[in-house]
Amino acid sequence: MPEHSIFDVCVEPIELYKSLKIANMVGGGGEAKTMISEGNVLVNNEVEVQKRKKIRRGDIIEYNGKIIETAFNPAQKSAEFISTVVSASKSSKKKKRAKSKAPISSSETVTDPSKDRSKSLFI
Repeated sequence: MPEHSIFDVCVEPIELYKSLKIANMVGGGGEAKTMISEGNVLVNNEVEVQKRKKIRRGDIIEYNGKIIETAFNPAQKSAEFISTVVSASKSSKKKKRAKSKAPISSSETVTDPSKDRSKSLFI
């Protein structure tokens, strides 16, 4: 088995596409999802097509000739992880606010233009 590097994650489990992104094995999350769905990623020497596959300590991920082993280190928080958590919490707050608002109803009467036949049409 070729040499592999250790990849520390601060949360367990972590989704496969996120681990590829944070480990800089791909350019971004979209690329990670595409590569996984195309069957280009191995987890523990088996092809994995689940983008959100839960990765835990000891799992070995292989992509494009690079191999990493996942290790759990709660003190290891990358700037990218922190920004992901912050943006996720902001979006969940927006969703909660949006759900709490009552639907807007109008008290104005809307007339059907097809029933309004003006005599000016018939000259």
